[in-house]
Amino acid sequence: MSLPLAGLCAIVTGAGRGLGRAEALELARLGAAVVVNDHGRPGRDGSGAASAEPAEQVAEEIRAAGGTAVPHSGDVADFRQAGELVRLAVEEFGKLDILVNNAGILRDRMVFSMTEDEWDAVIRVHLKGHFNTTRFAAAHWRERSKAAGAAVYGRIVNTSSEAFVAGSAGQPNYAAAKGGIVGLTTSTALALAKYGVTANAICPRARTRMTEDVFAGLRKPEEGLDPLAPEHVAPLVGYLASPAAAGVNGQLLVVHGGMVAVLERPCVRAKFDSKQEAFTYDELDALLTPHYAGRPAGETFAAAEVLGLKRG
Repeated sequence: MSLPLAGLCAIVTGAGRGLGRAEALELARLGAAVVVNDHGRPGRDGSGAASAEPAEQVAEEIRAAGGTAVPHSGDVADFRQAGELVRLAVEEFGKLDILVNNAGILRDRMVFSMTEDEWDAVIRVHLKGHFNTTRFAAAHWRERSKAAGAAVYGRIVNTSSEAFVAGSAGQPNYAAAKGGIVGLTTSTALALAKYGVTANAICPRARTRMTEDVFAGLRKPEEGLDPLAPEHVAPLVGYLASPAAAGVNGQLLVVHGGMVAVLERPCVRAKFDSKQEAFTYDELDALLTPHYAGRPAGETFAAAEVLGLKRG
C-alpha cells in the first residue's frame, strides 16, 4: 500500500469522535504519526466534564492497526494548551508537518434569541481554536525554515462549513465562525507559502454527533457505506496533507458522499457606476432596486445555488 505520509507527523483536533476520528485514522493509514487531540466533553454544545478517554481510545485504535499515535486531551481554544499540543508533537516526533483543525461545538439559536455566552462559546472553540493551533504551528515552520535557509514541509487543513457558504438561519454563531475560518485560511495561505506551507479549508457534510438532527430525516442505508459517513471526507484530508497537494493553497472545497467541489472566491455579479461625482439615493434606487427585483430575499452566493447546498 502507498504511504504518502510516511515519516510525517500530524495533529488532528477534535479527533476523539466523528469526522476528526475518521481523519486521524486516515492520516495514520497513509503513514503519518498522529497526535490525537480531543478535549473529551460529551455534549455537542461543549458541556460536560472533560475526559482524556476519547483521545486515548482513538490513539489506541491507531496503534492496534500498526500505526503510531499519542493522545492529547487539552482544550485547543485555550492559547497555552494549544501551544502545548504543538510542542507535544515536536517533542514526540521531532517536528510537526500536518495540522488538521476540526474541533468544534454547537449552540444553535436564532439570532434574536442567542445569548452572549452562546455566541462567545462557539466563536471561541471554532475560530479561536483554529487560530491558536495555527499560530504555534506557523511559528514552528517559520523557525525551521529560517534555520534551514529553505522551505519546509507544512500542511494545514481547516474545517469550515456549508453554513458559511449558503447560510444557516439558526446558527449565526456557527456560520460566522466558519466564515472566519475561511478568512483565516486564505490569510495563512498567503503568509506561509514562502516557507513551503499550504493552508486549505474543507466544508464537509457528514453524519456525526454534531449533525444528528440536521440529517435525522435521511436514513442510513441498510447495506453499503452511508453517503453521509465521515469516511467520505477523510480521504480528501489525507490528500491535502500529502506531497501531491503541494500546488493546492488557499482553497475551499466542499466534500461529501463521493463528491468534491472546488469553490471559487466570491466574484462580481454586477457593477454600477455613478453618472455624477458621487451616488445619490435616487440614483442608487434607480439602479439597484430593479436589479434585485424578483430575487429571493435570502439569496446567497451563486455557488450555493449551483450545488444545492443546505445547512451542514
